[in-house]
Amino acid sequence: MLDKLKKVWQVLKRPSIHYSLGFLTLGGFVAGVIFWGGFNTALEATNQEAFCISCHEMENNVYQELQSTIHFSNRSGVRATCPDCHVPHEWTDKIARKMQASKEVWGKIFGTINTREKFEAKRRELAEHEWDRLKANDSLECRNCHNFDYMDFTRQSTRASNMHSTSLASGEKTCIDCHKGIAHQLPDMEGVEGF
Repeated sequence: MLDKLKKVWQVLKRPSIHYSLGFLTLGGFVAGVIFWGGFNTALEATNQEAFCISCHEMENNVYQELQSTIHFSNRSGVRATCPDCHVPHEWTDKIARKMQASKEVWGKIFGTINTREKFEAKRRELAEHEWDRLKANDSLECRNCHNFDYMDFTRQSTRASNMHSTSLASGEKTCIDCHKGIAHQLPDMEGVEGF
């Protein structure tokens, strides 16, 4: 038995003696393709609305709120899903966001928002984290669909047209500064300036 382990160790220690460099390269390539395919499949599976609302915390709270907004149902039939607003489209930004979201898995495991009461108690904190993230990336996810360059200010209300043509154009504000609560109910904003 010990002799067999020594032989296996010798093969693992110096595989090129037993296998050609081409075989090792091809094997590494195939293993890489399998790993990359599995990784991307998992990434895309976790980037679907069905995955997002598979937790009853999301399905029974924020998803119910989304259903009554224009982002869910509208005259044009264009619908924003959870990942459209909460996950960047570019690959590196998407990976960074997925890493941040892994913290949310701990919340699921430990039940920090598993009831409506617990969710409401943490709603403002959760919302502020998301608003800070959107503020830091200049509302990147909003801009994936709402391109400032293609806005027709003449079809907007006077107030919206003024805000979009001045505040957004100057870069002093971003979408989330004015559009908090656009897809989900606002938390208790008592003590917050402007509310």
